[in-house]
Amino acid sequence: MTRAFVPADVDEVRDALARHDYLADEGLATSIFLALRLQRPLLLEGEAGVGKTEVAKVLSRWTGGDLVRLQCYEGIDAGQAVYEWDYSRQLLHLRAVEASGSEVVEDELYSSRFLVKRPLLRALDYEGDVPPVLLVDEVDRADDEFEAFLLEILSDWSISVPELGVVHAEIPPIAILTSNRTRDVHDALKRRCLYHWISHPDFERELAILRVRAPEVPNALAREVAAAVESLRGIDLYKPPGVAETIDWAQALATLGTTHLDERAVENTLGTILKYREDQERARSHGLDELVREAVARGA
Repeated sequence: MTRAFVPADVDEVRDALARHDYLADEGLATSIFLALRLQRPLLLEGEAGVGKTEVAKVLSRWTGGDLVRLQCYEGIDAGQAVYEWDYSRQLLHLRAVEASGSEVVEDELYSSRFLVKRPLLRALDYEGDVPPVLLVDEVDRADDEFEAFLLEILSDWSISVPELGVVHAEIPPIAILTSNRTRDVHDALKRRCLYHWISHPDFERELAILRVRAPEVPNALAREVAAAVESLRGIDLYKPPGVAETIDWAQALATLGTTHLDERAVENTLGTILKYREDQERARSHGLDELVREAVARGA
């Protein structure tokens, strides 16, 4: 029998996420706890790279529910998000029936065997004892019509397949929506969801993340990297580095045998932490030597 996944309290959520290498602050842990207890979708906004998508992945590992991911993009429609009919298989079936001389029964062509379930339908029509985790990633990239369609599904956890009937989830999936805020998500969708803004971590939290996700990086170097990234985010960059870039940079430096930041090491690995040429030029204009001095002093 399927049952909702219900944690006891916020501490249980925070500890469980930490066991799966995700260090959430109290605000995020509280939002996740409420989403699970109230069975409400959770909309996570924040700049790219702050760990929004990772929340859904960690919840899937923790709960044991399948991760069902819907990657949004401009022009996405119900056929790509909900279901479509496998016309090739229907045609082959039709030819096989005709070749055998049997009567063609139209209803057979529109049975579940020819239905291709896309993420939204898979998330509602699931099997097993644990609801899946539905990740609607970068919902801000979809257009208004799809957002309205998504709202309808999230409101009653039902999807109508005209040829087969209505699919309804008695226990709704754990739904995580993410947005990089390339445009504002409509108020109606926000009202349906709980909401949390994920900010870039501060120095201490980023250092803790590095120790968990990149334990091979020497402690002194990890401190200097965390300090340098904090300084880089203070520059007017087009794309400030996210946590993933911080981890990649620290691992790259450690792989090169670096034990302490220096200007040459930063210059040679700048493409690991800053992915736009304009941002690299801004960092150089700011002064890589100054960046290193500040990082070494902060990391000491």
